[in-house]
This record gives sequence, C-alpha cells and structure tokens, in this order.
Amino acid sequence: MEQVFALRTEPHIDALTMPENLRIGQMIARQRRACSLAGCNERYYNFALGQSPFPVPPALAKALAQGAVHGEYAEAAGIEPLRTAVAAFYRRHFGLVADPDRVFVGNGTKEVISILFSSLDAVPIIPSPSWVGYAPILNLIGRPYLTLPPERERGYRIDPEALRAVLAADPDRRHILVLNNPNNPTGALYSRSELEEIAAVCREYGCLVLADEIYALTTYTFEHFTSMAAVYPEGTFVTGGLSKDRSAAGYRLGVCVLPEGGPEDLIAEMTAVAATIYTAVSTPVQVAAVTAYSPNLEIEEYIRTIRAIHGIMCRYMSRAFAMIEGVAATKPEGGFYFLADFNALTDRLGRADIAEANGLSAALLAHPYHVATLSGDAIMLPRDHFAARIACVDYDGAAALDLYRRERPMTSLDEVAFVNEAAPDMVAGVTAVRKFVGDLKKKR
Repeated sequence: MEQVFALRTEPHIDALTMPENLRIGQMIARQRRACSLAGCNERYYNFALGQSPFPVPPALAKALAQGAVHGEYAEAAGIEPLRTAVAAFYRRHFGLVADPDRVFVGNGTKEVISILFSSLDAVPIIPSPSWVGYAPILNLIGRPYLTLPPERERGYRIDPEALRAVLAADPDRRHILVLNNPNNPTGALYSRSELEEIAAVCREYGCLVLADEIYALTTYTFEHFTSMAAVYPEGTFVTGGLSKDRSAAGYRLGVCVLPEGGPEDLIAEMTAVAATIYTAVSTPVQVAAVTAYSPNLEIEEYIRTIRAIHGIMCRYMSRAFAMIEGVAATKPEGGFYFLADFNALTDRLGRADIAEANGLSAALLAHPYHVATLSGDAIMLPRDHFAARIACVDYDGAAALDLYRRERPMTSLDEVAFVNEAAPDMVAGVTAVRKFVGDLKKKR
C-alpha cells in the first residue's frame, strides 16, 4: 500500500500571507486583463500597489543589455566598482562620507533589510503606521519587535518622548529604530531638527537606526531632505535602491551604507549571510547599477522629472481626498503615498458593519466602489484606527512623462489639467471614494 505523507510547514510560515499590496495589485491586473478581453466595463482603481509607473531610464536599460555578457559569480557584498559608485553617489547627493568598504549590495532593499534584521543583535522598533514589509520580514525570521503608536496630532511622525519611553523601559537591551523618510505610507518628510531630536534620544540609549531612505530622491523639494546618517553617522544604517527614483523595481537591487566606525566584522557577517542565502546579486544587474549610481546627465534629468510628476500627482490626490467631507489626509512631501484618515466617520462606518480597520479596505474594494487601498494590519494600524494608505501611481507613466516634457505645467491650474489628462483613473477613483462616503451617510 502506497504511503501518503502529510507535508506541513513551520507554524510561523503558516501565519504568513501574500503581502496585501501585492495580492490586491495582482488581482486588479488580472481583472483588467480579463475585462479587456471580454469587453466589460468594470473599473478598479488601484491605490494599493506602490510601484513606480515610469519606464526604466534608457541609459540604465542599455547598461543592463551590455552587462548581459557577465555570467560569472560576483562578490557577495557587491562588485567593487558598484560599491565605489554607491559611496560617491551618497556623497554627491546627500553629503555623506561613505567608504566603499561600508557599502553592502543585496537583492532589493527588502532583502537588505531582512539581512540587517537577521544579523544585528537588536530589537526593532517600528513606528505605526508603517510600510507593509517590516513586520512580515520579522515574523518570517522569528524576531520579536516593538511598535510606536500612531501620532495623528504630529502628522504620524515619531514622537521622541514616546521613543524615549520605549527605550527607557529596557535600557540594557540594544534596539534599532526603523525610520522611513520620506515616509511610506504618510508621505511625511522629517526636517533636520526633527531628526536631531530623534538622534539625541538614540544616542542617549545607544539605539541604532535603520534609515530606510528609498524615497529620498523623490522628495518634492529635494533641498529639504536630510539623511539620518548626516546627524547620527555613528548609529545609522542607510538603505536605498533602484526601485523608486529610477523605476527599476524588477532589477531587485538594494544597497546599505553602514554606520561610521562600526565593527569591521559586521559587513563580513552580512556578506556571509548573503552568500549563504543567494550567493550574490545578479552580475549583469550589478554592472548596470554602476551606471545608475555614476554621474549621468540623462539619469539625473530623469530623476528630477519623475520627482516633479510624483509631486503633482500626490499633492492633487491628497487635496482631493481632504475635500471629501469626513476625510482628512496627510500632506505628502516625498514618495508616492499619503494617508487618508476616515476616523471622523467611525460611527457611520460602524452602522455599515465596518467595525475594525481591516474592514475599511474590504468595503472600499467592494462593489460598486472598486477602490483598492491598504489599511489595518497591512500598515500596522490598530484595529480601531480607520485610515488607509493611498498610492498615487495608477496611470501610464510613459505617457505622463511624454506629456510633462511636451507641456510642462507652470501653474496650479496647469497641474490640475495635467492630472486629469495623464491620470483619469485616479481622478475617477476619488469620485468612487466620495460615493462611498456619501453612501455611508445614508446608513441608519
């Protein structure tokens, strides 16, 4: 008799699910493909998946094609020309003195962050709301973490005194604060003085900082951006990559600049983890990334242009949401997200049987609204906090880039016209949210 084996995964694996942003994004992509084939008119508005809509800069695509001849294994920490280019890039753009020997290259920023969490003997502290990826990574590797509560009155920025209270509760334990700036999901940008206040608390307690600055070069007024490593160089790990400002998410290349004066064996230990898991980052991608991080007029112009378009799109969307009665919205200063706050509608949501934050996204996605957002557990909000992350990238990036270069908006009215022409689905999505809120008011 043939034996049937029961295959089981570890309990912590059973608890994992597909990240909500990817699950919903894939669902909408399938729906749109099916509808286009069947000729149906159903429309879904994808405010859930935050992926740059723009084409990869031609200079970068060309460099990747040229790098395709490299079939050899690369160094696990990254090839030397790339680490040198990254160090120079961070000095050029952010004023950081980064030695190439303190640069680590990984398979996307998510992988780099996972390696940091796995390698460092420190308890992570994650502010709420947060990017969708931090908690699942920690759950996967079985690492406990702490959270900071959402600070609505501070625009969801970190309160240094709340951080102090968490650190003071266990002063003998090493911690690492996750600081995402500009922030996903709120679009908030920390000023230099705010960073200095946070750094002072971290110094007092020996707390490290994981500065996730993947959106740094999308800061709408770039001169307002300050890297955490500029004010806390001895304790800050800076992570970044190609996915946001160079629209190359599929290249899966991320980087980390280690703190000044850190232990010499740290990068060796991170390299050992990387070599054990995936040997090395794709060599052709690393070769192409040398171009992405080196001075290049075409790529610099590209970054400035998409930064301007992201600013136009997100400011428009934030204002449009804030004009819906009962909805507030954060004012994004970088990236391509903001947080829509529905807490003033808590009673009406309850009457519509939306009793917890996770239900908000489900209700918005349901017929007839079809608006995909992220709320609740996905962005680490408490179950009684009704807010949703809105991604402002549901448009044809190539067409928008072409339109902007042909007819650059010069006034606020020009910007409104630009959004209406380049992003009609986003404009229609706001109308669908307005209908959702209007229908809530009809509930008794």
